[in-house]
Amino acid sequence: MDQIINDIDIISPEEAACETVKISKESNNPTARKMYIESYGCQMNFSDSEIVTSILKKDGFDTTSSYEDADLILLNTCSIREKAEQTVRHRLGQFQTVKKRKPEVLIGVLGCMAERLKSKLLEEEKIVDLVVGPDAYRDLPLLVGQAEEGEKGVNTFLSREETYADISPVRLNSNGVTAFISIMRGCDNMCSFCVVPFTRGRERSRDPYSIVAEATQLFNDGYREVTLLGQNVDSYKWSHLENNKARLEKEGIEDVVNFAHLLEMVAKVHPDLRIRFSTSHPKDITDEVLHTMKKYDNICKYIHLPVQSGNSAVLDRMNRTYDREWYINRVDAIRRILGEDCGISSDMIAGFCNETEEEHQDTLSLMDYVIYDFAYMFYYSERPGTLAAKKYVDDVPLEVKKRRLQEIIDKQRLHALERNQRELNKVHTVLIEGASKKSELHLQGRNSANKVIVFPKEQFKKGQYVEVLVKECTGGTLLGEAVK
Repeated sequence: MDQIINDIDIISPEEAACETVKISKESNNPTARKMYIESYGCQMNFSDSEIVTSILKKDGFDTTSSYEDADLILLNTCSIREKAEQTVRHRLGQFQTVKKRKPEVLIGVLGCMAERLKSKLLEEEKIVDLVVGPDAYRDLPLLVGQAEEGEKGVNTFLSREETYADISPVRLNSNGVTAFISIMRGCDNMCSFCVVPFTRGRERSRDPYSIVAEATQLFNDGYREVTLLGQNVDSYKWSHLENNKARLEKEGIEDVVNFAHLLEMVAKVHPDLRIRFSTSHPKDITDEVLHTMKKYDNICKYIHLPVQSGNSAVLDRMNRTYDREWYINRVDAIRRILGEDCGISSDMIAGFCNETEEEHQDTLSLMDYVIYDFAYMFYYSERPGTLAAKKYVDDVPLEVKKRRLQEIIDKQRLHALERNQRELNKVHTVLIEGASKKSELHLQGRNSANKVIVFPKEQFKKGQYVEVLVKECTGGTLLGEAVK
């Protein structure tokens, strides 16, 4: 078993949070024009890149994994932290060598950074030919054509209806077992630290029947797990009359499909299709959703429930619209309805504007109350244009932010190990996702609570369900042997 521990890839929470870059795969069409897509940030961006690929494939492009071989280079960007934008700018600088060698190659910036900076990007980054926001991907063939004629292509219009429901994504980085399904776009929350409402627009929910159809097709194609994606999945609301949540509520339309209904619809596709979802918002997650999760074995018992801070005053400054007591109430409901084995993960921000030492201690004490299985942890980075940038002073010194973040990380490492130790000597149903990252002699997959489990390969194959007895653990991984 010691050898297994040496072979597996153990990633700390903070390292996992930074592992957020994906590139397009190599295609087998030698005659097509080649596009290279590099995606940063959240799973929504990765899902969007699959939509972009589908649109451009119909226009004669195919993918490549080498930007040096590409006719079109696209960066699908994130703006949630300053470091993400700096990474993209650095990457654009690296692409200058390609542009000098092949002046005809087109370079485009997609996504949230494109939406935030708009045509300003063309002034600041001279090699950029295209700037396209998240709701304008249908225009990419037209914009590419304009750029090929020497005219810069820009479309950062934010839609109130676009959901790309009719487009079948091209799975770029798929393992053939798990896939993402986008169920909604945009965000109506105005968290003071966040740029998403300004870069992705208002909430729009996708037609549930198109979601079920996509899940059904994925299952028929051999996939065995789907993750339903949205900035705030719990606020999913759709009616055949309206898909824009704000207008739907303003008009008082009551005949709607909510998130609990959608979960049930997708769960009924097939009992062997696992369902996950991300991300939940503490103000919106309902007991109805929790009871639906309990009702269906194939809805995974895992919830990503970002708290951001454990102090009510800080949460108020963040405009999270819930307080510490409300969050604890939701955690208690999860434990009451779904049990202690349900996995709970979170996001936490250290050193938000005006945060005192006492307020920071409230975050640590909340962590002790919940005992998260996993967490994404950052120190606060002011983003231009947000409510926090307009209303508050970023006055917590960097060294204090880093120290507080380290205290959060240290505590989470202990909690992750504690949660994993609860799984020792228990049998878990694991969906095999492939070989262990550091050993072809072992396979890995996840249980219902989203915990990675590594075990000897034997005769098992990717895409199978297998029962695994957990014998050892680290803070990031469970280690065991198949029992049948």
